[in-house]
Amino acid sequence: MSLTVHTEQRDDVVVVSVAGELDMATAPQLQDQITDLLDKGRSRLVFDLADVSFCDSTGLSVFVRAKNSCDEVGGVVRLAAPQRGVLRILEVSGLVEVLHTYPTVDQAVAGDPTPASS
Repeated sequence: MSLTVHTEQRDDVVVVSVAGELDMATAPQLQDQITDLLDKGRSRLVFDLADVSFCDSTGLSVFVRAKNSCDEVGGVVRLAAPQRGVLRILEVSGLVEVLHTYPTVDQAVAGDPTPASS
């Protein structure tokens, strides 16, 4: 399956909507999009994962690299609306503690203090 990535500016946050399977074959596409956003000075990112049906360790590493890059410049990375399987991978890997995860895009954009993992 392929991956589609769309971005939408919401105030000072860029919502990156990802759809499809995020794996070794498709992760570079998302990484390129993130690199482009960072190069343009966009460091407040919310990843809308509602339409991500699968995510492997390669996909997770893209989010970790994005978080590290954004942290370096005072930005933020939040994940929003992961499907049950993707949320489970985040929980098992321990990344749900590192990558702030929210039940909805609106809550992630707002920085709601109640993440999905609570």
